[in-house]
Amino acid sequence: MIEHQLNIKHWVALAVLTIAVIIASIHPLEFEAYLLHQAGTVFMLVLLLFTQKKIGMSFYSFVLYLIFLLIHIIGAHYLYSYVPYNEWLIQLFNFDLNQSMGWSRNMYDRLVHLACGVLLYPVLLRLFHVWLPGAKPFMLFLLVVQFIMATSLIYEWLEWLIAIGLSPEEAENYNGQQGDMWDAHKDMLLATVGAAGYGLLDLCYKSLAKIPQPESDHTSKDSIQANREP
Repeated sequence: MIEHQLNIKHWVALAVLTIAVIIASIHPLEFEAYLLHQAGTVFMLVLLLFTQKKIGMSFYSFVLYLIFLLIHIIGAHYLYSYVPYNEWLIQLFNFDLNQSMGWSRNMYDRLVHLACGVLLYPVLLRLFHVWLPGAKPFMLFLLVVQFIMATSLIYEWLEWLIAIGLSPEEAENYNGQQGDMWDAHKDMLLATVGAAGYGLLDLCYKSLAKIPQPESDHTSKDSIQANREP
């Protein structure tokens, strides 16, 4: 269901995110890099609230977007490269993920880029459906995937521009390349794979379940006007 106004469940979800920001702000590994990352959090949160008010979205899409921000906030606290996910898994489940997968680097940044494609897909799909109400589902799928690809590229450019103004150590902490010269390429690929994978599953599910496309604001207004006419 498309909702335009924030209600109690939205405020609870935002409260959880706020608590996460407060906790993450306590002794981050590198405060300056943390602030740079959290500037992106604030920007994306403003975009979410503006989109919610302007065109509306489902609570499901709203929550997925906030989950992405939560993953990003954790990464900002630990500078991405030092998120101790493997230590957490060993302590909780006695399972060494890095050893099992043969990873020699911290892969949390890869998770964030994959999550970008997966978790932001529903909100972007809603945006394109409102902007292009006559577009076919597969065309909307292609537009969302291409948008994820383009924004991932722009993000890597911005990250590079910020990094060249920092010292080598600060740049490494902020970028988190961990010595991988193809880091940016792999990050963009994972975001694309995430968006394409989610989008294809969404298309298949809606096709099999024969779920109609949600009405855009423009379509809804036209229907109301048509019903009023004699």
